[in-house]
Amino acid sequence: QVQLVESGGGLVQPGGSLRLSCATSGSIFSSFSRYTMAWYRQTPGKQRELVATITDGRSTYYSDSVKGRFTISRDNARRTVNLQMNSLKSEDTAVYYCNVWRSDYWGQGTQVTVSS
Repeated sequence: QVQLVESGGGLVQPGGSLRLSCATSGSIFSSFSRYTMAWYRQTPGKQRELVATITDGRSTYYSDSVKGRFTISRDNARRTVNLQMNSLKSEDTAVYYCNVWRSDYWGQGTQVTVSS
């Protein structure tokens, strides 16, 4: 059974930081290092938005809205993918999801709320 479990969300003030983690398990992740992994986010009434991706070669992509503030990374030995979020803004408030790129494998999401 494929599982992705996000953690690390919470309430933070504008300008603050959070680090999200996504732990993976299941037979397909025996070759975790081969997969491109992604973080998405979604707010009520809006489509899920791509935030960042990281390839097997650790090439990264960031949406314009988070570039320079967020950093995606991966630990192939632990089969995890992380999202370091700095200089958070109120518009970063969303549920954040981990995803195997271009697949139907998703985590349950973790809520990030940026508010004073």
